[in-house]
This record gives sequence, structure tokens and C-alpha cells, in this order.
Amino acid sequence: MSRLMPLFVFLALCGLFGFGIWWNTQHDQHEIVSPLIDKPAPDFLVPELGRPMSTVGKASLLGKPYFLNVFGSWCIECVHEHPVLSGEVKSLGLRLVGLNYKDEPSDAMNWLREHGNPFDLVITDRDGRAGIDFGVYGAPETFLIDGKGVIRYKHVGPITPEVVDKEFRPALAALAKEGR
Repeated sequence: MSRLMPLFVFLALCGLFGFGIWWNTQHDQHEIVSPLIDKPAPDFLVPELGRPMSTVGKASLLGKPYFLNVFGSWCIECVHEHPVLSGEVKSLGLRLVGLNYKDEPSDAMNWLREHGNPFDLVITDRDGRAGIDFGVYGAPETFLIDGKGVIRYKHVGPITPEVVDKEFRPALAALAKEGR
């Protein structure tokens, strides 16, 4: 029996490896389900970019649905999604709030000057505390928050035109159907 033990260990490892390959082919590795979907967005109070004495909180954003886009000047993928934010996302007609994540305000302002500012409002989360409350893994990430302050959708990664068509538009249609 002791001579067969290495064979059993090898077969068990092969089985685990095979299961891992099967699992990865059955599940989208970019899909990270947020436990906050259909729950109230966390309370936050953060400064407005370029106006550190002016703070913005969850309560001040209530009333109309909006997209909350997490970005940073250090984020390479944020540069790639920026034209989509400026074009396709803005054309959806919702307020676009930028959450500048773990960034120096001066770097963020320079980045927005260089690439353009698609946001209706930019708030800063320099220490990352608001991001932690939202369950942010990194940037870019985008949340759809309804007028009552409930998170209805989350996208992790850069927004592409395909994401707008296949994910954002259906999420907005569901929101409109629910009257939120």
C-alpha cells in the first residue's frame, strides 16, 4: 500500500487540476459578483477634486440614478476606457460621477486636463476608505446606483462599447422598468 501512495497522490492532484480547468471554462473569470448589488450604497463623505473644503456624500447624490466610475491617474486601463466614458456612457444620459481612487489630487487634475473630463462631478478617495466600503478591487470599476442610493449593477474592468451595449443598456432598461 505504501508503494501505491505516490500514485494516489498523483491521481488526486491530476483530478484537482482537471477540475480547475473545467471550472475555468465554465465561468467568466472577469465576472466578480458584488455582495452589494441591490443593497444601499455605503455612506461616504469625500472631498470634491480641486475643492478640498467642499465635500460630497451619498445623501447629496440621491434623487437621480448615476454611474460611479472608479479611476486613477496611475491606472493604465482607465486611459483605454476614457473615450468610451466620454462618448457611449455619456450618451446614456445619466450623471457620471468619477471617484478618484488612491491618487494625489494634483495627479488626478493633470490627468483629467490631459485626457479630458467626462465626469459631471469628481470626488476623491485618497486613502481608499470609500473604495473599501464599496468593495473596490482596483480601477477601473463602475457602479450603477439608482435614485434611492441602491447599487443596481457593478462592472469590474474597463468599459468598452460592447460593455455599454450588452451590460449597461440592459441594466438601465431594468432600472427604468422598475421605475427607479
